Amino acid sequence: MQTKIRVENLNFYYGNFQALKNISMEIYENKITALIGPSGCGKSTFIKSINRMYDLIDGAVAKGSISFDEIEILDKNTDVVELRKRIGMVFQKPNPFPKSITENVLYGVKRHGDVPKIEWLALLESSLKKASLFSEVEHKLNQSAFSLSGGQQQRLCIARTLATKPEVLLMDEPTSALDPIATAKIEELLEELKKEYTVIIVTHSMQQAARISDYTGFFLNGELIEFGLTKTLFSTPKDKRTEDYITGRFG
Repeated sequence: MQTKIRVENLNFYYGNFQALKNISMEIYENKITALIGPSGCGKSTFIKSINRMYDLIDGAVAKGSISFDEIEILDKNTDVVELRKRIGMVFQKPNPFPKSITENVLYGVKRHGDVPKIEWLALLESSLKKASLFSEVEHKLNQSAFSLSGGQQQRLCIARTLATKPEVLLMDEPTSALDPIATAKIEELLEELKKEYTVIIVTHSMQQAARISDYTGFFLNGELIEFGLTKTLFSTPKDKRTEDYITGRFG
């Protein structure tokens, strides 16, 4: 398997508080990696480290190494704008812009200005199709994104991310605000997306992690307690803390 992202001895601080402690793991290309663990254990901080979202937080400091292809993500000279094009992010709650469906999908493309205008319509259609949304919105592309249901809005946000042609998708509990039907659609979509993209998903649902991921990491109190094949981690965990968490003894 090809390693897409390698994390070595990652420590993360919010001021004096250490949120991540010596995290080391490999994220494999074209696989879905799920991150599980109780609230406040460091899952979201970890994925924010991968595309430098923490730059927006005063007092946040990451130390260690996160390598992505030939790029050292934590290097102060890394082009963060280019990095976030290649490593896209979808958030917990759908966050469409107060614009049309079309303007939402093409927002990043227009902002970066690296796709010729003649290609915009094709990119709009392909991004919506990859997000399994095109057939539902093709006759109302000029309507407000707010006219869509919550599940459709989340798929629109995925389409907006895909339009900038990333290689990695970071997803921070992308279905936690959705109903079971919308959640199932997102999960089906992820199975398709991993054929083209590397996916890292933070999930509060162990059942979801077991259903959709190839690899799972269990975080607790800022530490990566266990990481491995999802089937193995859920069936024969090596650490008692993992076993206690997945069997519901805490968390």
